[in-house]
Amino acid sequence: MRGRPMRMPMRMPPGMMRGPMFKPFIPHVPFDLAQVEDAFPYAKTQSEEKPFTDALLKRNNELTPTEPEQTSILNLVTKIQNALDALVVAQTELTSTFEAAQLEEVRQVGSHKKGTMLRNNNVADIVVILKTLPTAEAATALGNKVLDDLREGDSSLVLSMFSNERGFEISSSDATVKILIATIPPNVKKLDAAIHMDEKMMKGHLAAIRHARWFEENAFHSSIKVLIRLMRDLKNRFEGFEPLSPWMIDLLAHYAIMNNPSKQPLAINVAFRRILQLLAAGFFLPGSAGILDPCEQGNMRVHVGMNLEQQDQVCFTAQTLLRVLSHGGFKQILGIEGNASIATEMSVWEGVVVTPSDKAYEKPEETDEDKEGEEQMEAE
Repeated sequence: MRGRPMRMPMRMPPGMMRGPMFKPFIPHVPFDLAQVEDAFPYAKTQSEEKPFTDALLKRNNELTPTEPEQTSILNLVTKIQNALDALVVAQTELTSTFEAAQLEEVRQVGSHKKGTMLRNNNVADIVVILKTLPTAEAATALGNKVLDDLREGDSSLVLSMFSNERGFEISSSDATVKILIATIPPNVKKLDAAIHMDEKMMKGHLAAIRHARWFEENAFHSSIKVLIRLMRDLKNRFEGFEPLSPWMIDLLAHYAIMNNPSKQPLAINVAFRRILQLLAAGFFLPGSAGILDPCEQGNMRVHVGMNLEQQDQVCFTAQTLLRVLSHGGFKQILGIEGNASIATEMSVWEGVVVTPSDKAYEKPEETDEDKEGEEQMEAE
């Protein structure tokens, strides 16, 4: 009886004997003092921190819109919102004479809706979602229609309308409302770049509605709004923070105030310092866990909206300002005294020299092959 032939073991290619072919991405969490407060108790007492806290609150009051500003923007927003809502109702009941576009929904978004506006920036935002495909001509026609309805309701109003790539603006002498045009999601795939408004812009306006809804449900604490206002002011004054988007600042402020072991809101002085500590430790650098965008699918981290050069810029700017803050320079950071040069020039604080951090990322030089590849992609 013949036995079965002996089967030789299969030989695996050399590369496959060394484990997995790719390395899984495991995001790291930068050191966060607020998460290990028991192991690192604060060295300063509340009385020692009082000047810093008072300066933060003083600066917030300076940045908060005045009562006349708030009244003027609220009045204009209310009038425009009512005019748009009336148009939605009229089209639903088939009694509207406006045929240039059909309105699906009208939503307030942005800093006015969130209560984080800055003084001398009296601008509010409203997103109008169209059932029809959005064109520049339709947006202009809608702007003229709203303007006519407002003047018909109150002939004493002195208003102007200006069309732009995002929609249109209606302004009074002391306030402006930006109308941002979007379309219903099923229409997005039908957009033609040669005819309709920009698809990326439409998606951004729809995202703004999700952001406003999330903020209203989760970031209603007053300290969060104060911290957002302070961070937006830092962004305006320090070039290194310019890449931070309003949505990044919203999420960062919420994280700094609420994300801690006690689940209780942190004091404003602790939270402000924590933001600089987080950014300085690489919270918004490649490989960091950062903050997952709560309004997007796919575990998207919010800081990927910045390129590598911008991420590095935010990090080294925060490192410099944190050293200045550690040596008592909070008035210069907040803009109460001095100027923004402390982030880019050497400064001395009670005999201690603070030298600005250098950038760590060097943008690779573009080779001839890269240029040829880009030209080929553009041609295709």
